[in-house]
Amino acid sequence: MINTRALVLLDSIGHVRDQHVDTVIVSGSHGGTAAADYILRLTQVPYAALFNDAGRGKEDAGLAGLPLLQARGVISATYSHLSARIGDANDGLAHGVITELNALALAAGLKVGSSVAEAVTHLRRG
Repeated sequence: MINTRALVLLDSIGHVRDQHVDTVIVSGSHGGTAAADYILRLTQVPYAALFNDAGRGKEDAGLAGLPLLQARGVISATYSHLSARIGDANDGLAHGVITELNALALAAGLKVGSSVAEAVTHLRRG
């Protein structure tokens, strides 16, 4: 049997907790700095977190949290707001398409254009 990391679906990243250490999170939240702050405040962080890009926003605000999470050692990526509903982690997992990656996500083998489901499967085994 292959050991896998737990998958946690959070419609809002505001529900992330220290017990989510070493998990793969799919969040319905945007990937901005405010969202990253919820993870950065934790004592123990998840292995990876995927967010909705929320249409990117002004000055790419919808994915500005990715480099902050990179600095904390968290693999992170965003998926397209056109592929999955904002605020709906289940829809992100089922239909999301990756739009942006931090360097850790790239090094882990994730690819822009792949599905969130494929990325999660890869991350849970990695």
